Amino acid sequence: MNIQNRIAAEPGFRDSVNIMVDRALKLTDLPPGLAANINTCTATYTIRFGVRLRGEVHTFTGYRAVHSDHMEPVKGGIRYATSVDQEEVEALAALMSFKCALVEAPFGGSKGGLAIDPADWSEDELEKITRRFAHELVKRDLINPSQNVPAPDMGTGEREMAWIADEYRRMNTTDINARACVTGKPPHAGGIAGRVEATGRGVQFAIREFFRHREDLEAAGLSGTIDGKTVIVQGLGNVGYHAALFLSTEDGAKITAVIERDGAILNEDGINICELKQHIDSTGGVIGFAGGKYFEYGNVLLEKRCDILIPAALEGAINLSNADQIKAKLIVEAANGPVTAAADELLRKRGCVIIPDLYANAGGVTVSYFEWVKNLSHIRFGRMQRRQEEARQNELMVAIESMTGAKFSEQFRNNYKNGAGEIDLVRSGLDDTMRISYQNAREIWRSEDACEDLRMACYILAIRRIATSYSALNL
Repeated sequence: MNIQNRIAAEPGFRDSVNIMVDRALKLTDLPPGLAANINTCTATYTIRFGVRLRGEVHTFTGYRAVHSDHMEPVKGGIRYATSVDQEEVEALAALMSFKCALVEAPFGGSKGGLAIDPADWSEDELEKITRRFAHELVKRDLINPSQNVPAPDMGTGEREMAWIADEYRRMNTTDINARACVTGKPPHAGGIAGRVEATGRGVQFAIREFFRHREDLEAAGLSGTIDGKTVIVQGLGNVGYHAALFLSTEDGAKITAVIERDGAILNEDGINICELKQHIDSTGGVIGFAGGKYFEYGNVLLEKRCDILIPAALEGAINLSNADQIKAKLIVEAANGPVTAAADELLRKRGCVIIPDLYANAGGVTVSYFEWVKNLSHIRFGRMQRRQEEARQNELMVAIESMTGAKFSEQFRNNYKNGAGEIDLVRSGLDDTMRISYQNAREIWRSEDACEDLRMACYILAIRRIATSYSALNL
């Protein structure tokens, strides 16, 4: 089959997810009925509503899909994009089910979206649209701290989550846990430190854990540490920006190319991510950035040789049209579904190692879990123990100095005695989650002959955990 015919026959996003899940299910020994139940989207709600704007009524279409309620509440973001449709939210809801199971966040999978372009509306208009959408979801219990808990996704952020939380509170004035109805809120509205950076930070921790395993590095043709490795990032949104920032400033990676909607920037010596982000925020794109060479057709840089390729934009970025030309040694799926099922098969046969979205993208829901727990417990993490930790550490240093006659430097003293605040605990919890999740999946990858790659290992682990939950319910 020639390339044109292959591309025409390539499955869409939802079909790609189904193909990967079906492949994983064949590697388990689940009863057919249970396997079918795990692979089925429980319910999808289509909501149409009108909002009076600019002197007339505009009708909007939104969705909320629940893939699996083996655990409740179900969890998943709300995205604003013109591409949003039923198939997309169902595929994303399925990914959320498996993602939560993989990282042992006690949620089922859900996802929502509104078919709009946020750029078409002013902030006041977006607030009216968001509040009306939230109202329609809340009155159907599709937003509820104990049943369905949304979070930000593409096109939404802290601002939208604060509006949704406030709308829920207005409709449920006696619910003491109202703030837990949604995560990803700003800190002053019940959010948690580190949530904005969480998915990008999770990508960094995923790569760090991968680099701790020599056998896995050798499979990708890599060696050594992250320091000095060349990285190409597609999409400098929230996830791509934080992943690139942390990898370059904390781990010594060299970001050689950044691909955006209006083109790409290439600099073999490394791009200053903070400067590029400031340029994008002020101008709306990468055009005119002085810190590298501009390419009008940015996606050609997906095919440029590098150590690590991080697709952090939309699904399907790597597909049958470009999979044969991908030269990255390691692909890290920071977005949901950036590699199609057909492209995944080609890359796998070539020996390319992929850290899948199911794992690499799980930082957001992990920290969302921490925020949800914080809202239910009604106390900031670190508040009870931080000063007690500092007092004990200070006593220990004073005792050592008294015994030895030596003095600790002021810098060491300050670093050592400081107790863990909320951001420290969040990052510690996320790091621990990403490490353990990788190690658990890796054990399947390396010990079970039928499991050929890390993606299947992640799916198998998640499916087994969901099956165990269903079995406990006698389903």
